[in-house]
Amino acid sequence: MKAEKVQSKPQDKLTMEQKVRREIIAWFWVGLVFLLINGAIGQARVIPSGSMESTLLIGDHLIMSRVGYDAGIPFTGWHVPLWRNPKRQQIIIFKPPFDLSQPDYVKRAIGLPGDTIDIHDGAVWINGERLVETYTLGKTERVDPGLYAGAFAGMPQVMPYKIPENCYFAMGDNRQNSFDSRFWGCVPRKDIIGTPVLIYMSLNAGTEPWQPGKIGERFLAYLNGIIHPGTVRWRRLFHVF
Repeated sequence: MKAEKVQSKPQDKLTMEQKVRREIIAWFWVGLVFLLINGAIGQARVIPSGSMESTLLIGDHLIMSRVGYDAGIPFTGWHVPLWRNPKRQQIIIFKPPFDLSQPDYVKRAIGLPGDTIDIHDGAVWINGERLVETYTLGKTERVDPGLYAGAFAGMPQVMPYKIPENCYFAMGDNRQNSFDSRFWGCVPRKDIIGTPVLIYMSLNAGTEPWQPGKIGERFLAYLNGIIHPGTVRWRRLFHVF
């Protein structure tokens, strides 16, 4: 006896309105997940200057982790500091306290809350002890008070400097080419938003493409990287901090 063929019941066809509604809902959830990741877990950053050479180079593209440091609503200035605090000599990403409208800064946390920091004899001194630094480029020197800005503006020589509570003294690794806490004071904990975890791309394309608002130049830099792969610093890709 032949088995009877079981015919599957045809699915009801969706109307165009139902298809559009499904598509909108799907993209809504994709967008929501992106916003949650972007606001609370990680974001991308690009290095626009040489202040962190040779640890970070101009054109290095970073993945920044916000986990434990900060949570916020993407594309807004609203954010909340979380429970983690930077360790000494850890690279941090923060909003410059002297002008929060500027792009985020990337420096290294050198002095911690309550420390007394001083600079002399070509080195950094923390609580009277010389800090061992193997990552710096150029001589470490004090700053002329005439160049002070932000919280230090108009003050006489501030060194040695007692770092206030909930504040961090941040410096670039390229000590002769870094606008950092030596000029404008410490970084409040509430302005620290994360730390880099990975270099996912590095392009040798000069400084202009990575400046704010240079969308066309940035597009051309990426296009040039495709046409001329030699501009990609391949050995730096996927470096983990």
